[in-house]
Amino acid sequence: MPDPASNSTSVSSTSRHHPALVSVAEARAADTQLKVADAITKFAGSMIFVYVHIVIFVVWMLVIEKSPWPTLTLIVSLEAIFLSTFVMIGQNRQASFQQAKADHDFTVSEQELHANTELTKAIHTMTEQLHLQICRGGGSNAPA
Repeated sequence: MPDPASNSTSVSSTSRHHPALVSVAEARAADTQLKVADAITKFAGSMIFVYVHIVIFVVWMLVIEKSPWPTLTLIVSLEAIFLSTFVMIGQNRQASFQQAKADHDFTVSEQELHANTELTKAIHTMTEQLHLQICRGGGSNAPA
């Protein structure tokens, strides 16, 4: 199953997706803050993010500052704080999606259970009626 965190805006109406995924994706697409969080999370979870940071840190340490460690440490610490926040946003989003999917699946399961119970009752009633007809001699018209 696709990760709703990374594909929240790419759920198309022509492909078949779980209804919970569609509703979560629609809600995320409607909220600008969530779209921004999705974009940042998607970028921060990519190899391009790693490569950009390698280049920035190498340039910083070799070209920009003679003693880069204090400032670099501060910036990396602040970045870690923000990235950990986006990780938590992603985890909350995933938990929300899983809960919506579980709720939907439970509802569908309950509906199917109810329908199956009704069908079983109807079959039982028809079987009893057929049994009564056969026992009363209603089956004597059958060809020998």
